[in-house]
Amino acid sequence: YTYIGTIGQGNFGKVLLAENDITGEQVAVKILEKAQFKSEQQRLHATREARLMATLRHPNIVDVKTVMEDDYRILIVMENLTGGELFDYISNKGSLDEKEARRIFQQIVLAIHYCHENNVVHRDLKPENILLDSERNVRVADFGFGNNWHKDRHLTTYCGSPFYAAPEMVSGTPYIGPETDVWSLGVILYVLVCGRLPFDASDLPALFAQIKRGNYQKPREGSIDVCSLIHRMLTVDPKRRATLTDVLRSRWM
Repeated sequence: YTYIGTIGQGNFGKVLLAENDITGEQVAVKILEKAQFKSEQQRLHATREARLMATLRHPNIVDVKTVMEDDYRILIVMENLTGGELFDYISNKGSLDEKEARRIFQQIVLAIHYCHENNVVHRDLKPENILLDSERNVRVADFGFGNNWHKDRHLTTYCGSPFYAAPEMVSGTPYIGPETDVWSLGVILYVLVCGRLPFDASDLPALFAQIKRGNYQKPREGSIDVCSLIHRMLTVDPKRRATLTDVLRSRWM
């Protein structure tokens, strides 16, 4: 690969634009510098991200070409996506009409449903971690907080963005995994339709209090069907919360 330029900068390294010397294909290379890991947990997250992304194969998940590692760094070679982040698209456009919101959301849900079927939870779903190609098709990215889940085992790590975190996560309650992704997807759906966050406060204690109560302003912009789906996904009790199978079978979808 030949270096072309820098796409972005993360906590543990850079994302570079490079070209395959044989095929001429442009790729994104995520470089994780091991010297930047401040704890064993950070190192574990990085190696787990590389492993998970290399094994997941879905049209709406970022395609990883290869993973390389030496004593100093981990390199994840991925497809180069030119459509930017979903976050920027929403920020520039504001709320989306339901037809466009549905098309984007269906692709995200199908990707995460595939992950769950393969015993993987993402745990950091937010518009910043959803990339778009040139035709605005979705690629879910950044599995740094991803993990394997099992119905008979609880996870305990609090991770992800506070604005998209499920009540059980901000409460420190052990969780299985998929139910927390469903909550985050419910927040994303709200953002797509309304152009704003359902849970928003000036400090974390106030934000967490809102999330634990499921206290959000019901969408004024959406149809009855999309409002019903958001309500089912943003149900505080994880046992009563919609599953992704429920979401895929919903009237709105």
